[in-house]
Amino acid sequence: MPLNRDVAITYLGHSTFKVVTPGKKIVLIDPWVAGNPACPENLKTFDRLDVMLLTHAHFDHIGDAVALAKKHKPKVVGIYELCHWLERKGVGGTLPMNKGGTQAVGGIRVTMVHADHSCGIQDGDEILYGGEAVGYVVELENGFKFYHAGDTNVFSDMKLIADLYQPELAMLPIGDLFTMSPR
Repeated sequence: MPLNRDVAITYLGHSTFKVVTPGKKIVLIDPWVAGNPACPENLKTFDRLDVMLLTHAHFDHIGDAVALAKKHKPKVVGIYELCHWLERKGVGGTLPMNKGGTQAVGGIRVTMVHADHSCGIQDGDEILYGGEAVGYVVELENGFKFYHAGDTNVFSDMKLIADLYQPELAMLPIGDLFTMSPR
């Protein structure tokens, strides 16, 4: 979806979004493209990636994180435990953080906020602790702010996130089985 703020956002299915910033940075959120039946075939490959944001460690959010990070070498933002697991898989450029933290990543500001969801990592036949699920408030180079909630239930601090950060766009899950419903 092109916005009037020199920002282009493309929905790639499930929780995956590609954001092209005013500074022409490519940001990929929750990279599950190859096995994602909702992702159009012509959008499953990338010429480059500058930043990757991971909301939690379930396969349908990090399914292609390792392969894409190794190929394109973006800065990879995630909760500390998930970044540690990625490093053990050979991914460089991780920028671990925790809820409430903000860091500058390639000219954009990324704030990690709460989400209400589980976060185990399926690693072969094991489920490992992956930290906590998170959302992000992202401020682009021109001041445009958006909120990506990740997988979550509705929770009262969503109002606080709206009041405190004042995002212009919210990306919310409405699956009604593993996340909140559309109501």
